[in-house]
Amino acid sequence: MITLTPMRLVDLERIQAIETAACPIGWPPQAYEREVVENAHAVYLVARNGEEILGFGGVWVIFEEAHVTTLAVDPVHQGRGIGSLLLAGLLSATLERGGAWIGLEVRVSNLAAQRLYRRFGFTVIATRRGYYADNGEDALVMWAGDLRSPLFFERLLPSSRRVLDAP
Repeated sequence: MITLTPMRLVDLERIQAIETAACPIGWPPQAYEREVVENAHAVYLVARNGEEILGFGGVWVIFEEAHVTTLAVDPVHQGRGIGSLLLAGLLSATLERGGAWIGLEVRVSNLAAQRLYRRFGFTVIATRRGYYADNGEDALVMWAGDLRSPLFFERLLPSSRRVLDAP
């Protein structure tokens, strides 16, 4: 069974390995350490099958506004709903901390991530030209409206209640 748990310092080596496999450029290990230990506005979750970490995600919640900072699933485990589970967990954490609106950036070429975000009610509101340092790719800025609305809960609850069984 796949579960979500808070990210721990002992998880960082595996987090780095997933990020290297899933993302062209990633954060340095010290950045995650600061986020987990020092950032009171941050929530970082990992998706686990037993002790195996399959993916992770993070969000900053500052007053009523939140920002998804990162979301990655090990390429070996992509396409199994783990990204949906992680995003639902981050959105739930946002609501628990009083967040009402949430945004993120996503690569123009990352169509799978865009589909995931759209399923949760995110829409494109802008483009950041040359946003990604590795290749100058543009980022789409996506935003979800009032997370406390009934429509949002219709999208969130089925995903957050889902229990994934590992093969």
